[in-house]
Amino acid sequence: MYIVLISIKKDVKKNGGVQIENEYNNVQLAYRELGKKYVEWAANMAVKLYDQIPWVMCKQKDAPPTVISTCNGRHCGETFVGPNGPDKPSLWTENWTAQYRTFGDPPAQRAAEDIAFAVALFFARNGTLNNYYMYHGGTNFGRSSSSFVTTRYYDEAPLDEYGLRREPKFGHLRDLHRALRLSKKALLWGTPSTQKIDGDTQIITFEKPGDASVCAAFLINNRTADATTLNFRGTDYYLPEKSISILPDCKTVVFNTMTVVSQHNARNFHEAATAAALDWEFIPENLPKPDQLPLKSKAPMELYTLTKDTSDYAWYSTSIKFNNRDLPMKADILPVLQVLSLGHALSAFINGEYVGFQHGNNIEKSFVFQKPISLKPGVNEILLLGNTVGFPNSGAYMEKRFAGPRAVTLQGLMSGTLDITMNNWAHQVGLDGERLQYFTEEGTGKAAWKKLNAGGNLGGVNAPLTWYKTYFDAPEGNGPIVVQMNKMAKGMIWVNGRSIGRYWVSFLSPLAQPTQLEYHIPRAFVKPTKNLLVVLEETGGDPREIKIMTVNRDIICSYITEYHPPHVKTWERTGNQMRAIQENVTSGAHLTCPDNKIIKSVDFAGFGDPYGVCGSYAVGKCNAPNALQIAKQLCENKKDCTIPMDKAVFFGATDACPDVRKTLAVQVRCGHPGVETGKDDLDITDSIDKA
Repeated sequence: MYIVLISIKKDVKKNGGVQIENEYNNVQLAYRELGKKYVEWAANMAVKLYDQIPWVMCKQKDAPPTVISTCNGRHCGETFVGPNGPDKPSLWTENWTAQYRTFGDPPAQRAAEDIAFAVALFFARNGTLNNYYMYHGGTNFGRSSSSFVTTRYYDEAPLDEYGLRREPKFGHLRDLHRALRLSKKALLWGTPSTQKIDGDTQIITFEKPGDASVCAAFLINNRTADATTLNFRGTDYYLPEKSISILPDCKTVVFNTMTVVSQHNARNFHEAATAAALDWEFIPENLPKPDQLPLKSKAPMELYTLTKDTSDYAWYSTSIKFNNRDLPMKADILPVLQVLSLGHALSAFINGEYVGFQHGNNIEKSFVFQKPISLKPGVNEILLLGNTVGFPNSGAYMEKRFAGPRAVTLQGLMSGTLDITMNNWAHQVGLDGERLQYFTEEGTGKAAWKKLNAGGNLGGVNAPLTWYKTYFDAPEGNGPIVVQMNKMAKGMIWVNGRSIGRYWVSFLSPLAQPTQLEYHIPRAFVKPTKNLLVVLEETGGDPREIKIMTVNRDIICSYITEYHPPHVKTWERTGNQMRAIQENVTSGAHLTCPDNKIIKSVDFAGFGDPYGVCGSYAVGKCNAPNALQIAKQLCENKKDCTIPMDKAVFFGATDACPDVRKTLAVQVRCGHPGVETGKDDLDITDSIDKA
């Protein structure tokens, strides 16, 4: 611990301190009095080691007074009762921008509007710090993910798994931060006061006594379904449902949490031209014989203890002898192999033949494997492949979390059910392909690979426990790369000898879709040509459908209504005065292409009552017929553009539908200058991210 403290000493003070315990309150009650003693010990130990910086305990209700208790969650402005002392700042250490997913989970989002509301409310109620968890998504490479957690981690963060901006979440929070910075003098020097209008609406102001120029206001509408109008200092302000308007000078609305002024985008995956034709080879994993397995025990060994974090896999094998009188007499009656497993997954082979696969889930790791099997007179070899999908990540008594086969029986024999749990078992950690490193250039030479399509040979298609390899050239451009695991089931992926993580396409969500289909290949892992791609498939798949793809967010959109305020960047503070940085301050659609690209085409523009989401807009009953032409004139072949939210621009002197509250929706496609951008960019339409 001392070495760790010395190494971080130069950084911790300027960054506000360090954390000694995280969310221990969630498990503390399981340890009763010992839990409370541990919290006190941890705090005292930390402060005694280094007392020149503040230490924090996240989500710890009874944090000792020597440390600062902080909030983790989604709505700390409403749920946090405050720190453990009047002289301590109110810190939000984890603002959950989404939720990490486990295999089998359906898609889930946390709206940008909800995050913005929560942050604005937290600072309005005297919050000091807001820290996003996560702000940047990522990838659990190798075997680093915790139990059942997907390889893609927190992809719904403001910066997605690949570091691309997820709009409008990124832009809306950026605009919120700008509004708060415009209010910083009042927030830091002002005295807060609260005016409650009713149970769901209130006005919180920060004013410096004796200096009326230092004033900021938060107008709060906490009604989830109804908009309202608040009168503040003689002026009426419209507030959409569940929203907060920020007035850095107590006069000018520069930001509203519900009205998203920033652009939207859609994520696209499309096949890389340089890797369009993959030539696959395969080799089955060797099925070991019982006498080849080195570790012996009476009963199956616990899987975590057996593997010691060196592999996801371990073999369990036993043999049993039957005669004709032991087996069912009728050919249509088969015995049943039943394995009570503590998790996470299991495959079974009887006499070298694959029987099947079964698994648990994040909620209930344990499961019952039960499959009919064919037994023969004489010696029968039972081979089980135990499989973990990561280690536990939280909770009490983690040292008592177990995995692997617990009880094994054969049912339907002439004598009834036979318990073979204590039948003497042999074990081996890992697969031969792992030991020989089939996933490296050197290791590929240690196996007799077969061409997948040679002479019509498809023996490697849909075969369980099979290794596949191919080569691909680096995709064009410099954007993110993924491998799309179509028609595959479960296993591991390596690129040039480096594991990019577990894949599990066959574990479907309640929507009958894979939780994760695309898997990230960092550009840093890739050479210009001849990149080795190796896949270990556990239960059977068809690698011919695997695709190397590139990722972009080149479809950008804007959706603006008459109620939207002008963009916050149109305002600045000079001294203690707010002023506009342009003459005509109006709202409008602001579009900017990423990565030095330009707007190649305008795919949609509607002014009236258009509807839909980015990637799928449609014209409503009211629409300006020249909307598309105007958008093209203002935007095409430019890096960025602004389309005014102005009825006169679209309708001229005569409004064709005066009773309709106007909305402007625009969708454009970005690309590099001189490079053709066609409709084939959207060939994987069901992969477009609408959020």
